[in-house]
Amino acid sequence: MAVIKDTQTLIETTYLVKGVIGNVGMPGAPITHFSLVVSPEQQTVSGIVEITRAINSPSIKLNVAGNIRFTGYGNIKQIINLRGEYKISAPPPAIGSYLEDFSAYLDTDEQWNGNGGFTFGFQKIDNVPVKATN
Repeated sequence: MAVIKDTQTLIETTYLVKGVIGNVGMPGAPITHFSLVVSPEQQTVSGIVEITRAINSPSIKLNVAGNIRFTGYGNIKQIINLRGEYKISAPPPAIGSYLEDFSAYLDTDEQWNGNGGFTFGFQKIDNVPVKATN
């Protein structure tokens, strides 16, 4: 007699992960905080990112979406790519605003700890720690 396995639904396999990308504690270093909903079966991620900087400027908050790929070998178990856009208001005397791109990559273990980088505006930060905070 064949045994039918219980399959999990997409909702049951989807989970929330929170963490940071960057050199936390380094003076002046931009840090990306993320809160992502991960759907392993769909290989998708989406959520919110906030970039904080040590200089006297407001943080940048934006929605992101991307994908997750599972490697299955070595210390790097998953590779995550994120993309999003955020609005920049032109400083006076200029009038108006424009959209700026954000992208990030994370090479992590199953606990979301590893290495990564991100780009926003004209700044590119590579090869910095990724750490889960939840």
